[in-house]
Amino acid sequence: MSDDEAYEGYEDYQDKSPAAGRMGKAAEYLVAASSILATGGELNVSTSLVDDEGVDLVFHRRGSSATLAVQVKARMSTGSQVQQSKLMAFVRSQTFRPRSDLDMLFVAVDVERGAIMTAWLIPSGVFGEMVTEPNSRGRFRFSASMKPDSKDRWTPFRLTAAELPRRILARLAELDKAAY
Repeated sequence: MSDDEAYEGYEDYQDKSPAAGRMGKAAEYLVAASSILATGGELNVSTSLVDDEGVDLVFHRRGSSATLAVQVKARMSTGSQVQQSKLMAFVRSQTFRPRSDLDMLFVAVDVERGAIMTAWLIPSGVFGEMVTEPNSRGRFRFSASMKPDSKDRWTPFRLTAAELPRRILARLAELDKAAY
């Protein structure tokens, strides 16, 4: 059985749990709030009322015009994959459009502590180059290990909760520099 077949039902987790959408939205706000707090208010974050373009959060730095759009894919510590130190998520190929100011953020959330456990911030262009063909349902699969000693292909993008806001600031600096 292929990995895609093994996780066929996993893709539809939101259909199975009425709380999944609520938990996902809470994880987005957790990322936003912790990023603002950790940077002393240097980062600001906007949210989308409608998520039909795959953008959940838009970050910008105080005093700068650069913005970084982020699609968030969150998985909770109560899920079997996260309990096995893995994070798996799917990105719809139909709406995925790589661009320089869009990053993919995959995040594992400890629901008991209400805290980010591990995150991967990946520029969408890089993500698009690194993923394989979409599965039979038209989705790209992201699968990464949360183990500190793992060396999978996503390891260079893995971040701790403390590193995430600094990496967002660095990405905004890259975008600001590219604009001039």
